[in-house]
Amino acid sequence: MPPAVQALIAELDAEAPITRRVLERVPANHLAWQPHAKSLTLGQLAHHVAVIPGNMSRLAQSDGVDMASRGMEYAACESVTALLASFEASTSAAHAFLSGLDEEAARAIWRMTFRDRELRAMPRLAMMRTMCFNHWYHHRGELVVYLRLLDVPVPVVYGKSADENPFAELAS
Repeated sequence: MPPAVQALIAELDAEAPITRRVLERVPANHLAWQPHAKSLTLGQLAHHVAVIPGNMSRLAQSDGVDMASRGMEYAACESVTALLASFEASTSAAHAFLSGLDEEAARAIWRMTFRDRELRAMPRLAMMRTMCFNHWYHHRGELVVYLRLLDVPVPVVYGKSADENPFAELAS
């Protein structure tokens, strides 16, 4: 397995528990809430965060995607229990996909097109870095803001949050 693939697997293993903590804070009674008319609902955003690794892994198994044929609808979240189950399946799918990548598949060019127009072309592994991992972190941060706006205690993502300080016991 290429070292770059091993690094992404290690990152997935480190980031998944952080994302799970954020998803666990999603209040079931606010799944339909949205901060703005142009924003996703809390449930839609949480579900999107939960399924990004698996969805991107499925896309990465092909040679590319034609965005003209993809809908941009976001699924609703049925419940927090279903959300967490989707997350576990998604991260497991991403782990399995990455674990099966050899050097040739990792370096193979993956393309995003819109009909006949190429929008992006990059090695499959770079696609996973940018369109999966970076995309995942972006939306996880957005979800943390939703939690803050709903006055839900924000879990530690990195370091400490205004609601949690894992270093407090060490300081005393």
